[in-house]
Amino acid sequence: MPPTITANKSHDFKAHYDLAHMQDGETDDAYVQRITRYSDGTVKLRNSNIELMDQDILYHLALGSESHDLQEMFGDVKFVCMGGTPKRMENFAHFIMDEIGYKLPAGTQLQDISAYSYRYSMYKVGPVLCVSHGMGTPSVSILMHEMIKLMYHAKCIDPIFIRIGTCGGIGVEGGTVIITEDALDGQLRNSHEFTILGETVHRPAKLDKKLARELKSLHSADDPYDTIIGKTQCTNDFYEGQGRLDGAFCEFSENDKMAYLEKLRDHGVVNIEMESTIFAALTHHAGIKAAVVCVALLNRLNGDQVNAPKEVMHEWQQRPQILVSRYIRKVLTRDGQLKNLFGHQGSIKSPRRFKLVQQESQAHE
Repeated sequence: MPPTITANKSHDFKAHYDLAHMQDGETDDAYVQRITRYSDGTVKLRNSNIELMDQDILYHLALGSESHDLQEMFGDVKFVCMGGTPKRMENFAHFIMDEIGYKLPAGTQLQDISAYSYRYSMYKVGPVLCVSHGMGTPSVSILMHEMIKLMYHAKCIDPIFIRIGTCGGIGVEGGTVIITEDALDGQLRNSHEFTILGETVHRPAKLDKKLARELKSLHSADDPYDTIIGKTQCTNDFYEGQGRLDGAFCEFSENDKMAYLEKLRDHGVVNIEMESTIFAALTHHAGIKAAVVCVALLNRLNGDQVNAPKEVMHEWQQRPQILVSRYIRKVLTRDGQLKNLFGHQGSIKSPRRFKLVQQESQAHE
């Protein structure tokens, strides 16, 4: 069935989904895929207004459809990796550059493409786009609209979106990598609630389960930590919304908090964060394959405050990046693109081994 719509009063959102055009026996996923792709696999927007505009300004990215040649700049993008902070995504850009063997032209360095927006940061490493999305659903929503439009203007073919983040675990120890199976809101609904023209609209917060399983399969037996798949709760707040006792306000007891966290665990929830439902709802609505991969910074059953040492936190935050990089390498290798990227390295046969040699050399300086 198409996305569920709950209207408070008078607005009829049926036209937005054009239900009459669903084919007999067609599933919601098949319907979404059909109306969000052109025949060549490029992204098709569910908004005919964009085609009528002289220029579409992606205001929060400091890009425009006429001021920039977006197809030339981004047409080869296959992966869009998002994370909360600009620094984390800059670090990931450097990390993935080493992992896929991509080399920048001599005399150049990674540049923040969206630096002049003063809002989000964006780095491009060959077919990988690394973007910061800020904190919470409103910030992610703004970025997602403009990133999906960027994929459309750039004529990207079947891009894959992956959120790389941090979270609090529920019965899960700090350092555990968690791949989201279902994104649930504060009321444990597998949807995201929007208010559009004063009316309430629920859109399914669906992620690609096949992609989640493929990511899980890339966990190595040598990894000194667990990688699991489970349900993720997305809240609108870090403190009261997540049952924390250490906010500026708290009108519930520790027993109330523990009963609620146990309820979440009984429902299959293994972590809490603040971005997954909007990320899942908008990627699904756009027909884009997506996944959420986070690392737990603490087990909420044991406390509220994140107090792991800084160096430990830094290493933990690299863990989901490592898993995602394995997936990107696997896909590029399968598609015969990784070898082409390696070719930019000249006489270097293995970027990974080259990096190890560099580290060994630096250790003896």
